[in-house]
Amino acid sequence: MAVKQEIKSQLAKLLATEDLVVEHKQTQTACFNVHTRVLTLPMWDKASDTVYDLLVGHEVGHALFTPDENWLEKVAVPPQFVNVVEDARIEKMMKRKYAGLAKTFYHGYKELQAEDFFSISDSNVADLNLADRANLYFKVGNFVDISFTEDEMAIIRMIEDCETFDEVLQAAEELYLFCKNEKEEKVDDMEMPPEIGGESDQPASEFADIEPTESEGSGDDIDDIEMSDQQPSSSGDYDDEIEVMTADALQEKIESLVDSGAIDNVYVEVPKVDLDVVIAKNDEVHYEIDRYFNHQQTKFQEIDVFGEVDAEFIKFKRSAQKEVNYLVKEFECKKAADSYARATTARTGVLDTTKLHTYKYNEDLFRKVTTLADGKSHGLVFILDWSGSMSRVLLDTCKQMFNLIWFCKKVGIPFDVYAFTNEWERPAFDLNNGEVIKPAKIGDRTDKKEYTLAINDDFSLMNLLTSKVSGKEMEQQMKNIWRVATYHNSYFQATFGISPRLSLSGTPLNESLISLHEILPKFQKDNKLQKVQCVILTDGEANDVGYNVEIIRPNTRYMGQRRIHPGHGFLRDRKTGNTYKFDYGWHTFTQTLLTNMRDKFPSVNFIGMRVLESRNANDFIKLYYDYGTDEYDRVYLDWRKTKSFCIKKSGYHAYFGLSATSLSQDSEFEVDDGATKAKIKSAFLKSLKTKKLNKKVLGEFISLVA
Repeated sequence: MAVKQEIKSQLAKLLATEDLVVEHKQTQTACFNVHTRVLTLPMWDKASDTVYDLLVGHEVGHALFTPDENWLEKVAVPPQFVNVVEDARIEKMMKRKYAGLAKTFYHGYKELQAEDFFSISDSNVADLNLADRANLYFKVGNFVDISFTEDEMAIIRMIEDCETFDEVLQAAEELYLFCKNEKEEKVDDMEMPPEIGGESDQPASEFADIEPTESEGSGDDIDDIEMSDQQPSSSGDYDDEIEVMTADALQEKIESLVDSGAIDNVYVEVPKVDLDVVIAKNDEVHYEIDRYFNHQQTKFQEIDVFGEVDAEFIKFKRSAQKEVNYLVKEFECKKAADSYARATTARTGVLDTTKLHTYKYNEDLFRKVTTLADGKSHGLVFILDWSGSMSRVLLDTCKQMFNLIWFCKKVGIPFDVYAFTNEWERPAFDLNNGEVIKPAKIGDRTDKKEYTLAINDDFSLMNLLTSKVSGKEMEQQMKNIWRVATYHNSYFQATFGISPRLSLSGTPLNESLISLHEILPKFQKDNKLQKVQCVILTDGEANDVGYNVEIIRPNTRYMGQRRIHPGHGFLRDRKTGNTYKFDYGWHTFTQTLLTNMRDKFPSVNFIGMRVLESRNANDFIKLYYDYGTDEYDRVYLDWRKTKSFCIKKSGYHAYFGLSATSLSQDSEFEVDDGATKAKIKSAFLKSLKTKKLNKKVLGEFISLVA
């Protein structure tokens, strides 16, 4: 049924020729808000496809042709009468707009009539009032014999000819007045006793002893009918006895198609994130890091606290230059190839004197100019996993990230690096006296509107690195991150400490993706970029996020959170008009958010880098490819050969899987003095294998970036 709902949502959008907001909810009736353009469809689980299409087409008719106005100010007519006429008009116009719908309406109403949805199987249609017979005539007139008098036929023709909503109101008023007058005449006939001894078609005693009952009409009821000529009030003060019974029966039967025991669908949207609160600025982050490092160096002046770890950083930087240069070369080649592919050649209108001698057999004697298209401007945004499970691979992940950052610096690409965490908003203490110098900053990260995705109040994005700083500052900041990553990688056995606010935390990956809805367009606008690459480095998936909902309790109300049920939760994007289903599977929530962002930001490439243990690679691949298929075999073979692979079937444009073991291996060819031939061979093969991995991954990365 979930598939049917998605299909019917697309059907509604196509019929309406606009990106309607379509919701399938646990409601009894369909409705369309012509002001907000939200079409709400009940979950008609018991309806056939034909009836479902009929009901969707009918509601889309209201979406297209029923105006958003308060018609109660124009006429004093019960809504049922207006609905009968308006239904006839909008269905006529839908059949006119979409010729194929005539067949759908025909077979849909045929099925409804066969199942007695109008409750007329035990009734004499001729005894029904004109509104009921008009309702039947325009809906199931092909399957029910209905007769009209000349006066009635005039009103039927008036309904048939309605083209505008004002004409609908006029026809509904005529229909209502006719039914009202008809009822008054019946009441008068019942109250007026026949003349005794006079001429009469009925026996004199037939009505003599009969008093009008409450259901048949009384003097008070007649007064009520007379009062109904006045403007209707907001509570609907109409003659209660003039009803359109077939409309009530149809509505009741349609409501029975809804599965009352089903889980209701929930439609949520991405909230507006307050970046001033969520983002820990670059200078603030490194002030906190430097504060701790400087305090330790001052406290232990007799030793170089960071000498060893800084030396490792310098060594890595030197060894990485080959890979960085390889990246630059590949990027420039791809960029030049793209530029030449888009080159244009045009005549200048100036004679080429070197071709004048060929005038007898050459018609083209003019100079030509080749214009090379300018390359696209690029930028990179990195999201780094700062969770506890990253501790043993954080340093190796930072090495890959540093390669890309040095590449960006060499080719002049702007970048920002963010790390997601739940620890940054801890209180900050004076390192000398222990006093609190900055209290914990816990608060709302979004506008917290109802039915928007919820973000925890302690979520933050630390801006670890940015291209906005000078080269000297960049060097020191990268050294700071290297120290922090080394500390986490050493299982707390390092000779130095870090700020608790830089501790590893949970995995608010999904919260980071939500924040990218604000970060990416701002980054692209500030740097005047045509193309942005968003690189997400992580070692695992995150927990789902809930949604905000108003909780009402006695004497209080507040904004709480609820969990999104897989299969019954949908992400709605009003900008693109798309709706995305949160499916079953612990990895699909993130995939849904990524799919939405790919649609919303077409100028952004989303690249995932997943650090994997060898024992987990097989299970990870099977999340996206069925075991035993050609695609699975191809990806798994890549993993066995190079300890890496690239998945194109996830929410990312490219999802790279990298071996945590291979990342930690040094690509330098180093052997001890006096090493045997076997050890030299082993070291050489190990170096080649690591370089092969790096070049393969970096090469595929450049093909996406350039």
